[in-house]
Amino acid sequence: MTVHPPGEHLTGAARAADPAALERFFGAPDGVLPLWIAEPYVPLAPGVVAALQERAATGWYGYEVRPPSAAGAFWDWARRRHGWGPGGLQTTVSPSVGTSIGVLIDRLTDPGDGVILQPPVFTDFKPLVKAAGREVVRNPLVREGGRYRMDLGGLAAAAAGARTRMLILCNPHNPVGRVWSEAELRAAAEVCAEHDVMVLADEVHGDLALPPHRCTPFARAAAGTGARWAAVWGPIKTFGLAGVCDTLLITDDDALTATFREASGRFHLTRTNVFGVAALEAGYRTGGPWLDGLLDLVTANAALLRDGLPDGIGLVEPEGTYLAWLDFRDLGMDVPGLASWLGGAARLALSPGHWFGREGAGFARMTIAAPTDRIEEAVTRLRTAVGAR
Repeated sequence: MTVHPPGEHLTGAARAADPAALERFFGAPDGVLPLWIAEPYVPLAPGVVAALQERAATGWYGYEVRPPSAAGAFWDWARRRHGWGPGGLQTTVSPSVGTSIGVLIDRLTDPGDGVILQPPVFTDFKPLVKAAGREVVRNPLVREGGRYRMDLGGLAAAAAGARTRMLILCNPHNPVGRVWSEAELRAAAEVCAEHDVMVLADEVHGDLALPPHRCTPFARAAAGTGARWAAVWGPIKTFGLAGVCDTLLITDDDALTATFREASGRFHLTRTNVFGVAALEAGYRTGGPWLDGLLDLVTANAALLRDGLPDGIGLVEPEGTYLAWLDFRDLGMDVPGLASWLGGAARLALSPGHWFGREGAGFARMTIAAPTDRIEEAVTRLRTAVGAR
């Protein structure tokens, strides 16, 4: 993948380097290397950029009807990349992962009901559950031999709760980088089917499995289990389009689809964004070679971390996403001390692990979809900071 020197291309990295944001979260913006926002810090897919430029050049930004070709572009992509088609499934546009989660929590559960989360996990899930007046039911991941797994026994106990109604599943998992196997997903589906717990799978990192790993759509794993489910896909992480594109809510449940579409219609949640339509189609139609290059870059950067991190800092081997989950626990710092050390001595802006739940204490998340020289600089800073302790 061709990358531009820092500062030549305005990406999420430029936004992440905003002094106000750095000061708010890390307290020391001067000279801090930002690698905390989960977006590619490299030039985006040429076909997507060209499509947005072409759409902007039309000079017309008024009402348009979203063409059927938008969902068709996704399913053509899903067939090519995942061997997965739309047979028996409904596909509905949703503005974001959070919108899908928020609407379905509101419509499919009651205040006081339980929603299962598997921490350490994406930071937005818990606030969505709490804001809806529902209870977070914790089913923490288990770390064995340096690798995370689901606690299926704990999941069964949580799902058996009298008021537990939903599991929010992250596949591939942000931040720990697991790409759940079909067997693991099917086991979770069987547990939830037995206890009538609906599964909402956040699969927006589904295109970002690192070879030889492959993402199994929850739809495929759940087939025949009787589990009620919905999954969120979309180009937002695949192509770095979270500020432009919609996502897609996919399910085999007619009633769930009708419920979501009724809410979308009532609150105008899917008003067409002409740029989003252009970017979505361009990404799925033309972005394959670019994505392959991105995955090669992420794989190389993960190897650089694996080989270059100093003693006291470990890499949880990533199977997917472009997020590295780093283990600082051997350095013996508490949560405030680690945050202060990263921003001060190491001069790095990483996402502190405790943001993802108490199980993340002692860890930090680094975005590695970035030019290799930036990851090399991050490793150098870590080695220098550890050496100075």
